[in-house]
Amino acid sequence: MKTTRPDAGQKTRAVIYVRISQDRTGAGLGVERQREDCEALAERMGWDVVEVYVDNDVSAFSGKLRKDYRRMLADLDQGKATVVIVWHTDRLTRSIVELEEYIELSDRRGIATHTVQAGTVDLATPSGRMTARILGAVARQESEHKGERVARARRQKALKGEWMGGIRPFGWGVPTGETRTKVDRKTGEEVEVPELDMMRAVPEEAEALRFWTDEILAGGSIRSLVKWCADKGITTTRGNPVTHTDMRDMLLRPRNAGIAVYRGEEVGRGRWEPIVDEAKYRAVVAILKDPARTTTPGAQPKWLGSLLYRCGRGECPESVYVTQSGGRSYPSYRCQTGHGGGRRAEVVDAYVEDTVIERLSRPDAHELLEPAPEGVDVAGLQAEGERIRQRMRDLGGLFGAGQLELDAFTEGMETARGQLEGVTRQLAQAATRDPLAGLVGAPDVQAAWKALDLERKRNALRALVTVTLKTPRPGRMPDGGYFDYDAVTFEWRR
Repeated sequence: MKTTRPDAGQKTRAVIYVRISQDRTGAGLGVERQREDCEALAERMGWDVVEVYVDNDVSAFSGKLRKDYRRMLADLDQGKATVVIVWHTDRLTRSIVELEEYIELSDRRGIATHTVQAGTVDLATPSGRMTARILGAVARQESEHKGERVARARRQKALKGEWMGGIRPFGWGVPTGETRTKVDRKTGEEVEVPELDMMRAVPEEAEALRFWTDEILAGGSIRSLVKWCADKGITTTRGNPVTHTDMRDMLLRPRNAGIAVYRGEEVGRGRWEPIVDEAKYRAVVAILKDPARTTTPGAQPKWLGSLLYRCGRGECPESVYVTQSGGRSYPSYRCQTGHGGGRRAEVVDAYVEDTVIERLSRPDAHELLEPAPEGVDVAGLQAEGERIRQRMRDLGGLFGAGQLELDAFTEGMETARGQLEGVTRQLAQAATRDPLAGLVGAPDVQAAWKALDLERKRNALRALVTVTLKTPRPGRMPDGGYFDYDAVTFEWRR
């Protein structure tokens, strides 16, 4: 803000700099109070305030760019004013490097610094500069100690499993019936918002998290779950549509399994009741972080056998895809190499689905299910995983304290990571659901199959059978039609 007076040329020109490192409400009340005190000082001294520079919610210690501070220095270098007014010296800078830059500019341009709380800072004399440097060192020490206290407090809260604040995570935050006052960052107005119990799960959201977890374990995709959310009208806790990234982040959140995290590292069990079983959570993490998994959305297949059915012409090893090329008026399966004719996709898929349903409806269909892993000690694996993670934390602490050399630290961490990956894979195998589990034994297999989305059908097909499209016989078939069913062969995997 800039103010001018009729006799500005006859008075000492001054600028005001105000800053607050953390504005929790967004109302700017801290800087406004500083400004009022600084303007009162200028009024008493008879100075003309030509500019007010404001950096709100920016720490002088964090290293973040303070735009108005840099603008003030540039203006002072151009001779805009000869006096700088601040509320306290620690509002100006807590960096030794910045302080030396400010001292050099003040000396070169003849700039005087006055504070509301600490009086005049005389940078023109050695003793004044020494005082400024001492005050700067003290301010930096205070910032460092504050940072340490905050870090310890946050870590302690994480170890206790308490909520660390921030955006409400999907799944938690039941209204307590009480409200609190909050300042809207956009309007600056005070509004009443409900208090939330972050240790309790929101039933509807918890159910959705469990459903998503089971879908991934059964072979579902992030894409299908995003579509499911759109169809059900489920949004993020901010009220936005669920994106691919949102869904992945929600599934990978350790809080789902009651795991407390501090600075990205697991630090123990939370006090809240987990929504998802830890074994299932670990399995989902293993699946979604598998390097072999396709992570880009890509093109969604529209046909059951696209790139799944095999080409059976001679010794061709390729799969087939659907196209309408070659003058055909209907979608047809053709080999990726382009040789030979095509098979009408709609008819092939209908025949394959009928065959699969018939096989899953037989009395011995239960034999198709993969046997559950035997002798898997889930609790033991979870405990072993926690021991490995604790060892990794201990290694980090020793290295940070200078008690462990880099080579030993690196070797120890690589060994621990390899062991942890092995544990995670075993947990994933124990929790992963057979894609045929919802079909075998269903009262109506055909209805259960039809209820699956295309991706789930394709997953079941991958697990159950290899379909090959051989060269069909020409002419009319014995049944009177022209589709050669014998040219569609099935090699059952189970």
